[in-house]
Amino acid sequence: MADIVDTAVNAGSFNTLVAAVKAANLVDTLKGAGPFTVFAPTDEAFAKLPEGTVDGLLQDIPKLTQILTYHVVPGKVTSSEVVKLDSAKTVEGSSVKIDASNGVKVNDATVTTPDVTADNGVIHVIDKVLLPA
Repeated sequence: MADIVDTAVNAGSFNTLVAAVKAANLVDTLKGAGPFTVFAPTDEAFAKLPEGTVDGLLQDIPKLTQILTYHVVPGKVTSSEVVKLDSAKTVEGSSVKIDASNGVKVNDATVTTPDVTADNGVIHVIDKVLLPA
């Protein structure tokens, strides 16, 4: 099995996320032992951000790192565990809200594909980029 970064690269729908992870120098971390749970926005999710946002973040590495680490929860939290939670503390330090009453929402993003397994954790694909308060 591949690690979280290679799994995202191989999927082909996370090019923006992978580029951002590389820019923020988080590749080695997300290739590390983990385990990690990553709420991974697709390229389409990044495209929903206002024009220029991604380019701006690539120029502001501290802010980019804050946003990326807000998508990561320590440990391997599968969908069967996620649905029992109402929040999860992120690597960034603050928590994301989880609502499993109608599908699974993380803040205002919907999980479109749960439980993409990697050898150092799990990826849940989401349709929006999560922004910390």
